[in-house]
Amino acid sequence: MKRIRSFFFIAAAIMSISIVSINAQTGNDAAVAKQVNKKIRSLTNYGVFDYITYSVNNGNVTLNGKVASLGTKAEAERVIKKVNGVSSVVNNIENLPPSPSDDQIRWQLVRTFSEKGLYRYIAMPNPEVHIIVEMGRVSLEGHVTRKADADALNVFANSIPGTFRVTNNIIVGDTAAE
Repeated sequence: MKRIRSFFFIAAAIMSISIVSINAQTGNDAAVAKQVNKKIRSLTNYGVFDYITYSVNNGNVTLNGKVASLGTKAEAERVIKKVNGVSSVVNNIENLPPSPSDDQIRWQLVRTFSEKGLYRYIAMPNPEVHIIVEMGRVSLEGHVTRKADADALNVFANSIPGTFRVTNNIIVGDTAAE
């Protein structure tokens, strides 16, 4: 009977140590993610025409997204590697190819959104909505507070000459990045 009780006691102790270890890793990942988010939002050239997402798993950070600003991909990797608790960085960020027609679409979108009263979502620094244009295809990324604003951004983006397709990935609600 004592052996069985001892066995269960040891097994329970091992399980509790494992759970504490898992919770510590999860808590550490949350702290790392918060720092990664802060670093991305403070990149030198990160703006409305760039969109970077990330995931953190046991200190391993994976960066995804697309950037139009030269040097932003390399800068993102460099600053994220310096974050305390980051053990490795996988950089899957794509540099968008230079394109005068895409640039024209980008700036026409900014003008249109500004004229229609939606400037607050694309204002620098740290815009809530990011505009990705690649070969005439527009992707709207980010957060807005009202569904009507998300719908308006979509309608206005579809009205820009030279735009082939608009993908609206806008999230509605008060869930703006911290």
